[in-house]
Amino acid sequence: MIIYRRFKDTDAKEVANLVKHTMLTTNSIDYSKEYLLNDLKRLTAIDFIERSKQFHCYVFIENQTNQIVAVGSIGPYWGKEEESSLFNIFVLPEYQGQGIGRKLIQVLEQDIYFKKAKRIEVPASITGLQFYQKMGYIFKNGINSIDDEGLYRLEKFNLNDC
Repeated sequence: MIIYRRFKDTDAKEVANLVKHTMLTTNSIDYSKEYLLNDLKRLTAIDFIERSKQFHCYVFIENQTNQIVAVGSIGPYWGKEEESSLFNIFVLPEYQGQGIGRKLIQVLEQDIYFKKAKRIEVPASITGLQFYQKMGYIFKNGINSIDDEGLYRLEKFNLNDC
């Protein structure tokens, strides 16, 4: 059984390893090793601890093994009150395709940062594009090409009132 909870500082090393393993396995289909290793320089355990002070980060845990199998965050979009962004959404390769990513997005979309936002943005990798589209995210401003960071910019408009 998979359970979830908010990130704790003691999760940081395991989360950083999860992200590294996932990027070097799943994302290596669409990105060069050089690109991925460069990106991983800012996805260290220390970075996750610092980011958790600004964002709400969630971990999904395999209850029997106590292993973190997925992670994702939501927080303010460049400090704006009415806009939020999803960050660092990863599911271990061996757990992909089991609905965990979908559940992770659902959890993030129940967070106060989502509920109070009128617009939510997600910087999507080439690898994750179709997943986010299935979750209702569309190309920001209709631009369907990758940016200078090698990402698609997607968005969803929240019609719910908080």
